[in-house]
Amino acid sequence: MVGSPISHLLQRKIVNCSLVFDDVPSEGSERVKLSGFGSADLVPKSSFVFTSQPPRPIRSSLFKNVTSLHSIVKERRHIVIRDLGLVSDPQGVKKDGITSIESDVPDGVLARLRCPLQFTTRSQLRERSDANPTSLSVTMNCSISGEVPEDPVVSKKSGLLFEKRLIERHISEYGKCPITGEPLTADDIVPVKTGKIVRPRPVQAASIPGMLGMFQNEWDSLMLSNFAMEQQLHTARQELSHALYQHDAACRVIARLKKERDEARSLLAQADRQIPMSAPSAVAVNASVHSNGTQVADDQLGSGVRNIRPGISPNILAELTDCNTALSQQRKKRQISSTLASIDALERYTQISSHPLHKTSKPGILSIDINHDKDIIATGGVDTNAVIFDQPSGQILSTLSGHSKKVTSVKFVGRDNLVITGSADKTVRIWQGSEDGNYNCNHTLKDHTAEVQAVTVHATHNYFVTASLDSTWCFYDISSGLCLTQVEDTSASQGYTSVAFHPDGLILGAGTSEAVVKIWDVKSQSRVAKFDGHVGAVTSISFSENGYFLATAASDGVKLWDLRKLRNFRTFTPYGPDTPTNSVEFDFSGSYLAAAGSDIRVFQATSVKSEWNTIKTFPDMSGTGKATSVKFGPDAKYIAVGSMDRNLRIFGLPGNDVEMES
Repeated sequence: MVGSPISHLLQRKIVNCSLVFDDVPSEGSERVKLSGFGSADLVPKSSFVFTSQPPRPIRSSLFKNVTSLHSIVKERRHIVIRDLGLVSDPQGVKKDGITSIESDVPDGVLARLRCPLQFTTRSQLRERSDANPTSLSVTMNCSISGEVPEDPVVSKKSGLLFEKRLIERHISEYGKCPITGEPLTADDIVPVKTGKIVRPRPVQAASIPGMLGMFQNEWDSLMLSNFAMEQQLHTARQELSHALYQHDAACRVIARLKKERDEARSLLAQADRQIPMSAPSAVAVNASVHSNGTQVADDQLGSGVRNIRPGISPNILAELTDCNTALSQQRKKRQISSTLASIDALERYTQISSHPLHKTSKPGILSIDINHDKDIIATGGVDTNAVIFDQPSGQILSTLSGHSKKVTSVKFVGRDNLVITGSADKTVRIWQGSEDGNYNCNHTLKDHTAEVQAVTVHATHNYFVTASLDSTWCFYDISSGLCLTQVEDTSASQGYTSVAFHPDGLILGAGTSEAVVKIWDVKSQSRVAKFDGHVGAVTSISFSENGYFLATAASDGVKLWDLRKLRNFRTFTPYGPDTPTNSVEFDFSGSYLAAAGSDIRVFQATSVKSEWNTIKTFPDMSGTGKATSVKFGPDAKYIAVGSMDRNLRIFGLPGNDVEMES
């Protein structure tokens, strides 16, 4: 196959085309195809014929045998095919090139014009023909890429020129010619041997301004690419941050669910061990609806309640009854201790110490309890902590951390070194003391759906009761932390604010936020009495040790109730209408009564008909004007007071007076 350049004389335009010899018959005539690459629009219909000798290198004299030729001119992306006739006489080739005349295309045309090929001008043709007639080669372009191929090959079937790697890839994928669509295999392509191709320099690189323009375009492209990459990086960072946040949130949820699952399993295991065989019958008995109290069903307590309510079994009721009988008999023989602090001693009491136990960021002590056997004090604070304090040494023994909101109530259990705390986070915790002085949380109880306001421990030290703003009180077994029963008062709308066991253990007193004091029978979980008359929430209640009197505190002061006749027999109004009484407490002997509000007052407890005289008034040394809790120490040797600052204050006899008193 040999290509030859031909000058196009029509309108002196340069177009692309090629000459290819193909399928030369033995008779002497030869079929010739004009074919090119790179333009899908070039599908001409005209043809031409060579009537020359068998294939040989094309020379300029060969053009005398050309009968007719068609030139291709691009005009506005459209192809115009025109006939360019060449004379058969050698004299027709003049010195300035090929003379063109118009003639018709002969019949029996076998060759087709496929695409354009590059022509040269007449002067270039003449110069090349004169210099080296055998070296008139044509610039050939790949039919796929339109570029000069580095490794050219030609199809035997179509005569088209391709880049070897491109046509081989196309054949492997499709098995046909990309231009004609005919079936094509790797055996149908023939390599073309050519010299080394030197790519021409771009027009823009031919001058310094052109090169500067190229550099500027490259710089602009680089900056745009860099900006796009920065935008992608920013988007990727945002997506990564969001994914990490979602992962962290999912981990926290999984951890919480695992913790709740483990707690549920633990409670179920404890329930299996603690529920007696008679629990079903007890549940049936306790589930009956009373005229003034209701046994709450599990499905009425909301999603926060997960514990099983087996009810108070007959064995437990028998234990409570036996305790009541024993305490009643002891009370009849009881005598006031000779070591009890006298009235004269109480009159000389003053503040002897102050201890900052809680955080300054959230000051306030809301509850106090004293373990008389060990003389240690527990305080519950606004800072969500409970503190165990050794009164004789003045040292903090342990800080109980675990609640998420303020600790509203704290109680010692007389045995096993236990502490119970109630909190506004709706939970109750049972803490077990260890030999090293630290306390660990054994149980976290989540049976209430509102703030837990008060905790009271039964005289057996085996059970305790919690009262909440959800209008229910719960009866718990201390060892297992199992809620045996939860009782709801259908007539209440705002819940309980205080609670206390009667010294005998079968009566429970509860104060409400509606200024009502309710007395409950623990055995039947029914309300047996109700005391009205207060103004505002009942903040504190306390039974006297002899079991005859009940003291209650509210916004209007302190009221004393006779439990034998169920009536109020005395009222103290130590403060103004805008200053509530926050705490009221009988001492262990029932001889003294203390009340805390804007100050601390101690009264002498006598009888229904006798006067309850004020023995001593202590000013609130906190400066807040709000004493929140008060407790008597063993034998009333000192009085512990909590206020809305972070300090626990101890009132008692000064050192010299203590020695004289002893």
